[in-house]
Amino acid sequence: MSCGDQLRPILLAGPTGVGKSEVALCLAEQLGGEIISVDSMQVYRGLDIGTAKPGPAERARVPHHLIDVAELTESFDAARFVRLARQAVQAIQTRGKTPILCGGTGLYFRAWLEGLGEAPPADHGLRAELEATPLSDLLRELAQRDPLTFARIDRQNPRRVIRAVEVIRLTGKPFSAQRAPWNAAAQTAARGVLVGLARQPDDLRRRIQARVDRMFELGLVDETRRLLARGLAQNPTALQAIGYRQVVEHLQGARSLPETIALVKTRTWQLARRQMTWFRGQMRLDWVEVGPEDSPEAVATRVAHRCRILAGQSGAGHPA
Repeated sequence: MSCGDQLRPILLAGPTGVGKSEVALCLAEQLGGEIISVDSMQVYRGLDIGTAKPGPAERARVPHHLIDVAELTESFDAARFVRLARQAVQAIQTRGKTPILCGGTGLYFRAWLEGLGEAPPADHGLRAELEATPLSDLLRELAQRDPLTFARIDRQNPRRVIRAVEVIRLTGKPFSAQRAPWNAAAQTAARGVLVGLARQPDDLRRRIQARVDRMFELGLVDETRRLLARGLAQNPTALQAIGYRQVVEHLQGARSLPETIALVKTRTWQLARRQMTWFRGQMRLDWVEVGPEDSPEAVATRVAHRCRILAGQSGAGHPA
């Protein structure tokens, strides 16, 4: 790649458990890059084990950005992500490095690619009213007033449903109308090279189950107990993180630890499936299939090659 293409951002997306973080580390080492986390939960200080946050060893290998940038008492949204990500990309490129935006939060990727449109800021009074409204009622209103958003939104995510209804009530217009049309080809050229990692369902599910077991072995219950003392329960966004919510319920006596572990595995698998559906339907990613025997280094090499092709530096077709 030419110098300009080497500094062009790489967007590495995919479902939880697919192995993005390990591949991004190797990719950054191969290309001379730095990693920008695209994860709505890794921004919070203290949410470490349950978010599989890169540890000191990984951060020593490659600089990471947008990790531990917010306290549990703060709100963090897509607008703040885009602002901080732009600053990080500019700083990384100034150092002559390649920005690698890596994560699974589709909303943040889309905000980066599309911009944030004209949606108004949060109205705290209305937000409190909507948070007290049953989710079924909000979904009914959303279906009536904005069928397009209703068809696309994650209906199991109260935070996003509340935001959509909030915007509709504040503006009188559909939430979908607040966003500028998405020209994928133009945005890809402007915002970076888009690559997605995917695995076969059985392989991904095994990895998720092992990952959840590891989180509990590392002390997810104790971490959650400490976070509750720091205000976790008062942050509706952070409390949405799979693992923490279920452990909080366990600590409140709702279910046994084995039942909690099983539930976290189920919820994480459901999240991964929703993420794959969203990424395939909402982003034009160039997919790289990862097998159970593939090492992160080998996958990173394939991703780097794919990026060169997408950047127009090779006349070869896509690799098998």
